[in-house]
Amino acid sequence: MSATAPPSYVVTGAGRGIGWAVAERLSVEGHVVVLDVVERLDRRHDRITLVTGDAADPDVARRAAEIAESAGPLAGWVNNAATFPDAGLAGTSAPEVLGLISANLALAVTGCHTAVNHFLGYDRPGAIVNVSSHQAQRPVRGALAYATAKAAIEGLTRAVAVDHGPSGIRTNAVALGSITTARYERYRAVHPEVDAQMAALHPLGRVGTPREVADAVAFLLSPAASFINGAVLPVDGGRSVNGPDPEAT
Repeated sequence: MSATAPPSYVVTGAGRGIGWAVAERLSVEGHVVVLDVVERLDRRHDRITLVTGDAADPDVARRAAEIAESAGPLAGWVNNAATFPDAGLAGTSAPEVLGLISANLALAVTGCHTAVNHFLGYDRPGAIVNVSSHQAQRPVRGALAYATAKAAIEGLTRAVAVDHGPSGIRTNAVALGSITTARYERYRAVHPEVDAQMAALHPLGRVGTPREVADAVAFLLSPAASFINGAVLPVDGGRSVNGPDPEAT
């Protein structure tokens, strides 16, 4: 590999949607390894390689890091993979709820562990971005396991930033509002009233796009964010700071 080779990145859960948008955006800077459970990518890209597997599996994550390194020095890791099944405390056993929380948290812990040790092994700085949600701070009813996991991921982000900042490893998170993913569009097709509801929840009057998320992630991974560490950046159109007006009709 040439000493002047462009950097490489790993993005988990990037077979489609937000993750794919992040991978496409980062491919402008260098080679990207997409780590996802999908067997193939719907679109071909010369600078994007698929590694199929569970992002929570340390062996699979290490393989993704090694493949990325073979294309260029690994510079950034994005923990985007998530699971969405949920359950509340009523009618579900505590071990089941804990399992759902752990399923999401494990994806970020494994990714952070792999990235940190890869950067340390090569004695180089690097950057990690964890994808969180506005629900880490303001949960939506019925999403207990997801909201709890995202809150833990934000705590993980701050702890990794403190532990490994001295080695030049920056760790930040993006906390997303509602984004126009395929999953969102399927819900919207069945619930047309959601447009007005989302406009009211987001002060910008709309939901976000995957590209807007990708641009924020790319910024946090870039040298332009070289003094940003341990931050949770809301990418939510103001949803997290929006308080409903009690006098509104």
